[in-house]
Amino acid sequence: MGALGSILVAAIGRRLSLRVLTETVQTTTKITAMVLFILICAQVFALAFRGLHGEKIVQDLFAFLPGGVNADIWFLMFLIFVLGFFIEWIEISYIAVPLFLPIFTAAGVDMIWLATLICVNLQTSFLTPPFGWSLFFLRGVAPPAIKTTDIYRGIVPFVGMQILALVLVFFFPAIATWLPKAIGW
Repeated sequence: MGALGSILVAAIGRRLSLRVLTETVQTTTKITAMVLFILICAQVFALAFRGLHGEKIVQDLFAFLPGGVNADIWFLMFLIFVLGFFIEWIEISYIAVPLFLPIFTAAGVDMIWLATLICVNLQTSFLTPPFGWSLFFLRGVAPPAIKTTDIYRGIVPFVGMQILALVLVFFFPAIATWLPKAIGW
């Protein structure tokens, strides 16, 4: 969809050429191949992990965590936040999150609420160095006079707002669940 949008914008702006079209198709193919490769590797990892009874090990480790389900959720949120510093959201979503879902499913946690918590937390990873995608976009459009360190300092309030949103969704689950309930999910 992004490639199609780019082509349409280039056509409307009268910049569409064979070279632009070729570059768009090649870039889209590379990105799609990378995402599919990650998905394939995640499936291989999941099969091996399940084959070696890794889910049981994770469940046993969570049994040692004091505080019940709420502590388990906060541990997951902390883990996602830290992983967001180093890896992209795709890897977190397809490798890290599925490790913990059986624990939350067994505990009867509302999956819509948990998914919303995870999404808000992943959104924070777009703003955290060194792999925050939003930071790369900002660096790309910022004037040369603005340093990368200025951008890093500038995102601190936004990361704070994201953490506040995470806390609000945690303590007020209806923020995440009212719309699905209203439409009958």
